[in-house]
Amino acid sequence: MSTRYRLLFSPLRIGPVVVPNRIVFSAHLTNYAEDGLPSEQHPAYYAARAAGGAGLIITEEHSVHPTDWPYEKLIHGYQPAVVPGYRRITEAVHRHGTPILAQINHNGGQASGMYTRLPVWAPSPVADPLFREVPKEVDRSEIAEIVAGYATVAAHCRAGGFDGIELQCSHSSIVRGFLSPATNRRTDSYGGMLENRARLLLEITAAVREEIGPSLALGVRLCGDELIEGGSTIEDAVEVARLVEEQGMVDYVNTSIGVATASLFMIEASMHVPPGYALFIPSAIRKAVDLPVVGVGRFKDPLQAERALEEGHCDLVGVVRGQIADADFAAKARAGRAEEIRLCLSCNQECVGRMGLNRWLGCIENPRTGRESLPGAIDAGRPRRVVVVGAGPAGLQAAIAAARQGHHVVVLERQSEAGGQARLAAAVPNRAEFGDIVRNQLCEAGALGVEIRYRVEADAGVVTSLRPDAVVVATGAEPALPYWVPAEDARSVRVADVRHVIEGGASPEGSVVVIDELGFHQATSVAELLADRGCRVEVVTPGMVVGQDLGITLDLENWNIRAAAKGIAQSTDLVPMGIEGDELVLLHHPTGAHQRRRCDWVVLAVPPAPAEGLYHELRAAGMVVQRVGDCVAPRRAHAAVVEGDRVGASL
Repeated sequence: MSTRYRLLFSPLRIGPVVVPNRIVFSAHLTNYAEDGLPSEQHPAYYAARAAGGAGLIITEEHSVHPTDWPYEKLIHGYQPAVVPGYRRITEAVHRHGTPILAQINHNGGQASGMYTRLPVWAPSPVADPLFREVPKEVDRSEIAEIVAGYATVAAHCRAGGFDGIELQCSHSSIVRGFLSPATNRRTDSYGGMLENRARLLLEITAAVREEIGPSLALGVRLCGDELIEGGSTIEDAVEVARLVEEQGMVDYVNTSIGVATASLFMIEASMHVPPGYALFIPSAIRKAVDLPVVGVGRFKDPLQAERALEEGHCDLVGVVRGQIADADFAAKARAGRAEEIRLCLSCNQECVGRMGLNRWLGCIENPRTGRESLPGAIDAGRPRRVVVVGAGPAGLQAAIAAARQGHHVVVLERQSEAGGQARLAAAVPNRAEFGDIVRNQLCEAGALGVEIRYRVEADAGVVTSLRPDAVVVATGAEPALPYWVPAEDARSVRVADVRHVIEGGASPEGSVVVIDELGFHQATSVAELLADRGCRVEVVTPGMVVGQDLGITLDLENWNIRAAAKGIAQSTDLVPMGIEGDELVLLHHPTGAHQRRRCDWVVLAVPPAPAEGLYHELRAAGMVVQRVGDCVAPRRAHAAVVEGDRVGASL
């Protein structure tokens, strides 16, 4: 066991439960539920993190009342039919000696009646900014019904074998709605002063404690700062924590920041927000109460977690995305092999992003996440000699998967370093952490004995000379000029692809228009890069929003803040039609009107073309060859990794 993380791997008592270490796999949505019940994926998912050494697991939320159904794949904890699924989850986790708690919740006004066909319940008729549905103000009988619902679900959790309950009172909860002066405008005994706004919470803790008795743990997750005008602040959270402790029903306090609609981008912060950004919340609460306190806020590695404990900010550390990316996060740290941890990128593409698209949770760099219940790789039989051409995310993942099968793998890369477009993506402002995907893959490939040969221009002759049994082509994609760009001698505006700008092959100056036809980081990143160099930058897109898909990964808000600070103009609903002299011609497609932009440079973030020449050359030579990643069809990194893993494992 590593002695580097002395506090992180020390046990701690949480009421009747002893956790073996301080690493918490905190509650988060998974979208694994089926018809309101836990699926077979749930026990496999949580058990993988228990086997990987997590000290405590807290499940996703379980709804306590039929009026609460904000998203399709929610576990309906109030249904007795959930108990067998609960038992499958807890038995799978307990096999590894890990305690597991169930988070229970009512989302209140942060929902809609789309699924329930019922009014949304909330403390006051204040519409949520995302759902935009005016809720019904609950009366006293309905409040009693909610409290009883919490007790009912707590009983189901006890019958299902959970070691305790966590009450979600933070970023999306009717309890948070009551606690917040922004959403609680009542004038009765549940509104007004903080003691009244906290009345529902204290009634719920009392009811749940009576139901579960003294042998199960009970925790409360509080929002430390809603980050909205007129909302709850850290001072409010500290006082609520004191009230909870004085009541004597609760064994620990978990923490959160933001509201799951208005300020969601701060709850599951992307790489643009520094690690540990929310530590001020558990730090303040821990100074005010004696209960153990859980800290959260983008902990990427065990050293950051250990430091938070050493400095006294918290007693336990929530590591969610870090354990989504690597289920063995804790075990590797405990064994002194932290350098082998597959570090989370905080890219939010396959975890948070997939949730926003109503898909099941995955991970951009871990193809097993979300598929733990499915069979792993089958025995490949006789080891084979595999040649992979291209050391980008797709090629490296294919090499890793093939090497896991026992094959001897050689990767040919024409550049002097690995990473492909992922390496370029990490070279722009505030995106350096994306390079961890390359670091992680190289570490894993090295441990599996994959040989990587750099500065090799692979053609059919080079590949054939290695006498491979199988070949995987991962040659990526190449910049392509769109139809509307005329020949160079027919224009005075200089044109460059975003990739050439980042690589240094083009150095735009003066007035620059960036064309965003991809809706992701390409255009916004190069726009920031050029603005930092002193260019006057405008981003133009045919879409309704510049960088539209940044909304899915929770990057859009911070992009807009930075763009405004750097003077980057944003123009939407404009389709590039051509370049005439020193002007870019644009069509405003809602009205059909034409606009013109006089500029020095146009930078293109437009669809590239697959670099598929080698693949066709090898096929024509009669070789056994498959292709993966952008040379099949240009997509994003998650598709490259999934495809590389699938093909590599099939060899």
